[in-house]
Amino acid sequence: MYICTILFLRFNGLKLNFVKIKILAFLFILSAHTVLSGQSVKTIYKTIGDKTVYSIESKNVFMVTSGLMIDADGSPKAYHQDNSKALDYLANAGKPGNWWALVTDNQKSNGNPIIQTANDPAPGYYISTTSLQDNTKKADDPNRYVNSETVPYIVLPSKFSNDFKLGDIALVINKKNNKKCFAIFADTGPANKIGEGSVCLAEQLGVAGNPKKGGTNADIVYILIKNSGKKKVLTKEEIEETGKSKLTDEDIIELLK
Repeated sequence: MYICTILFLRFNGLKLNFVKIKILAFLFILSAHTVLSGQSVKTIYKTIGDKTVYSIESKNVFMVTSGLMIDADGSPKAYHQDNSKALDYLANAGKPGNWWALVTDNQKSNGNPIIQTANDPAPGYYISTTSLQDNTKKADDPNRYVNSETVPYIVLPSKFSNDFKLGDIALVINKKNNKKCFAIFADTGPANKIGEGSVCLAEQLGVAGNPKKGGTNADIVYILIKNSGKKKVLTKEEIEETGKSKLTDEDIIELLK
């Protein structure tokens, strides 16, 4: 549809005639890629896959709505030679010559995966890694990594933003049941995908947390609080405490309008 508008501007006898201004073009120019939500202005930050990420400067957050895929990484029981024993399929940790989610004997992707011993949390299982790590622990210590089963965390592309890095905090909301959970940015994934989190996060949101067949395709809102973390591993309690100190109930209500 068109807005048929005729504007007559006279200056020194000159008359300008603008006819049939397209409404979409008009709104595009007027808004400059911005959307109003209550008192908050949502500005398009980037598009990842088919998902639009917005920046809300007044609240110091990014927002995106997506699904929730389940990431088992960091759990001591994430991967095993026998897929039936593991939380997730070994193929999701890599393959011989390119193990991107397992600790190897040479600390490189082309090494041989290390198997946990009797002194580790899950003997017989591989040691699964996350991008966020506790650097006070050794590389072959399963406790160095963020446990998907006990810590609510989210996964984002590695170069998502300089204002939201590993260790920063997000509030994740399931629109279907209104359940909420603060989570930490603990693992990185493909550049063209967004909407992934830990087993613990899924369970807190009332979503099936089985990495092999759980998750949901839609209605999960991610509110990413800019520059909110300490670039270190936090407990579930510390994540919630930090999140609540950065984002009030009033902020959340306004952002969801």
